[in-house]
Amino acid sequence: MVRIANRIKVAKLKIVEDSYSYEGAVELLKEFPPTKFVESVEAHISLDIDPKYADQQLRTTVVLPKGTGKTIRIAVLANDEQQQIAKNAGADIVGSDSLIDDISKGKLDFDLLVSTPELMPKIAKLGRVLGPKGLMPSPKAGTVSTNLAETLEEFKKGKLEYRADKAGIVHLNFGKINFSKPDLVENLKAVYNSVEQNKPTGVKGRYFKSFYICTTMSPSIRIDLTSFD
Repeated sequence: MVRIANRIKVAKLKIVEDSYSYEGAVELLKEFPPTKFVESVEAHISLDIDPKYADQQLRTTVVLPKGTGKTIRIAVLANDEQQQIAKNAGADIVGSDSLIDDISKGKLDFDLLVSTPELMPKIAKLGRVLGPKGLMPSPKAGTVSTNLAETLEEFKKGKLEYRADKAGIVHLNFGKINFSKPDLVENLKAVYNSVEQNKPTGVKGRYFKSFYICTTMSPSIRIDLTSFD
């Protein structure tokens, strides 16, 4: 028999409505009993799309105005003249052929890999290493760039990539539970706007099916989609 923690029971008792405004949902999350660590705050958005069709796929980026609450290590693949620019912009690891060799050996001491376009042909062979980790640079993800300073600044501030999975659901973190309510609300609104504005061209009619938020270890709260209007 599965044992439900008292903390979860208390949290579930606080959910008394079928759905909440996005501001009300964030406020309720912050009232849940805390854990012994700082939980991430997650959005889970079900869309009425069929990603097996090219014109119904969703993969893009969003810049969270209040950041992610997570410090990321960024590696940059660039030629010599671009490497100093990357270093000055805050890249944690910079290189070209030597970095490609390290990656091919499974050395992935970074959370994000950015590449200049001219080095993309060289890293095509790394797809089997980078692909399963979601680290392969891509123009859609904003990780193939000719302006390294701007790209690194955006990712350091809170830019992140998201995509709809095979079931048409977007899962992403939009902050930490120790963020203030206004900061979480602002990030959540940015997530909704990004998904709305990047509606695939092949989607006709209804787009959003459901929108839930939760923390790493809390029950989920359904958001009334009309509250975003």
